[in-house]
Amino acid sequence: MTMRTNSNTTIAFLGVGRMGSPMATRLVAAGFLVRVWNRSPQRVAPLVEAGAVEAASSAEAAIGADFLVTMLPDGPSVEAVMSGAQGALSTLRSGAVWLQMSSIGADWTNRLSELAAHSGVLFVDAPVSGSVGPAEAGTLLVLAGGPIEARDQVAPVLDAMSRQTVWLGPVGAGSKAKLVLNNWLVDLVEATAETLHFSEALGLDPQLIIGLLDEAPIGSPYAVGKARQMLAGEFAPSFALKHALKDADLSVAAGRDAGIELRVTESFIGSWHRAVANGLGEQDLSVVFTNSEPDRSAQ
Repeated sequence: MTMRTNSNTTIAFLGVGRMGSPMATRLVAAGFLVRVWNRSPQRVAPLVEAGAVEAASSAEAAIGADFLVTMLPDGPSVEAVMSGAQGALSTLRSGAVWLQMSSIGADWTNRLSELAAHSGVLFVDAPVSGSVGPAEAGTLLVLAGGPIEARDQVAPVLDAMSRQTVWLGPVGAGSKAKLVLNNWLVDLVEATAETLHFSEALGLDPQLIIGLLDEAPIGSPYAVGKARQMLAGEFAPSFALKHALKDADLSVAAGRDAGIELRVTESFIGSWHRAVANGLGEQDLSVVFTNSEPDRSAQ
């Protein structure tokens, strides 16, 4: 039996946006044969310069691939590029492994898993925790769900893009964990914005409050970093607001399906929708600071 090595392993990577591009770059650097496709072709050029091969379609990318990675905005986008006569599953060989790494929630994960099963493809649910910086550094945390027999098989691919893979159970467990973590994240960002506005309303210097939180056990390095971005007005996207809002919507829906109310998230999700409607969706989610000025109309 021939041992598979990185140099003779082909990976089709679908979706090389802000997160997908550095992840695919890590795979190229690890010596894999990487074939890339993106709905906006101009994003592919830097990867081709790094050594990847551009595919004209998702179906072309999948031809002969051992692994296929999807890193796309949502469930409908993933389904669209994978299914149908021109989709990647039409050419992906039986026995190949599909690593579904997009943040799409448990319902879409289960739906896509069934689609993979009909094509004889092994499906692994593997969304990531981390933003652009960790993706570039290869320090993402992979939240994986899938069959036990897939773990050794996918390890070299996931290891090239991450610092750790945590196996949480069957397909769907990874996506559920991603919703829990991202719900915590959006709540933390909203609380950070509220804290800064609260301190200003009380006549305190918010920079001083940030310093206190940086030193206090109740502080969070992530929240402190976001607070500094908010006060500096620096909203270059690390995690775009529109994507954070999509995950928040998925979390609220999943909570309702599970019979619980995510009261904190539901209290502000309307204002986040308004922020996106007002054209802030492409900016970092910390931009909600500018959308949460206190209402002084009743004062």
